[in-house]
Amino acid sequence: MPSLRLLQLLAQNDLTLPQPHGILDLVEGSSPLVQGVLYLLVLFSVMSWGIIFYKFRQVRRAKSESEKFTEIFWDSRNLASIHDASRGLKSSPVAQVFRAGYEELLRVSRSKKEASQGEALTTELGGVDNVARAMKRATSVEITKLERSLTFLGTTASTTPFIGLFGTVWGIMNAFRGLSVTHSSSIQAVAPGIAEALIATAAGLAAAIPALMAYNHFVQRIKVLASDMDNFSHEFLNIAERHFLK
Repeated sequence: MPSLRLLQLLAQNDLTLPQPHGILDLVEGSSPLVQGVLYLLVLFSVMSWGIIFYKFRQVRRAKSESEKFTEIFWDSRNLASIHDASRGLKSSPVAQVFRAGYEELLRVSRSKKEASQGEALTTELGGVDNVARAMKRATSVEITKLERSLTFLGTTASTTPFIGLFGTVWGIMNAFRGLSVTHSSSIQAVAPGIAEALIATAAGLAAAIPALMAYNHFVQRIKVLASDMDNFSHEFLNIAERHFLK
């Protein structure tokens, strides 16, 4: 019978039928060091996804509230009412830049009135420059808030492939070293070990690719928000210089 003949050939060649292996079986069968690498990569991946979801909500809310504030700013002619409206838009970086500039403008205006009785306050040195510095400082603070935790995404994207490669190389070394114990040179003797080792590379890429894509996405969105803050600062300084700091 053909089936009996096949069993005889397998017995003569000291071969066994391949056993199915799932991913969990490969992980459980890998060496302790490779398992440690896999657990480390899983930790990187979980933390990266947590940061991705958090930054997505933060950046989206910053954009929507900034757009809302910009509409309020150009629709209203009263800076005091705009300042009151900005209190409820704490996630808007543009609103925070306005608050810093407006509050500094009030201080400069009060100082100018107080100095009108004595030494005059020059617009070039004591007015516009002070407001500009306050708004620039607020812009730096808001950019720092938006960029917070992006370093971890960049680190994950750049290091996890090499961590996975290290686990793979170590696993393959163990697989080939096991050939001397089994006294066999067939591919079946090393195939399970190589498959277990390659799981580390796959895990490293699975952690790195989303982190890299998210990092590039957020960096681009933050650049747009930073440009919006700079443009608003220039517009506000022009308005302040024309109407308040003459």
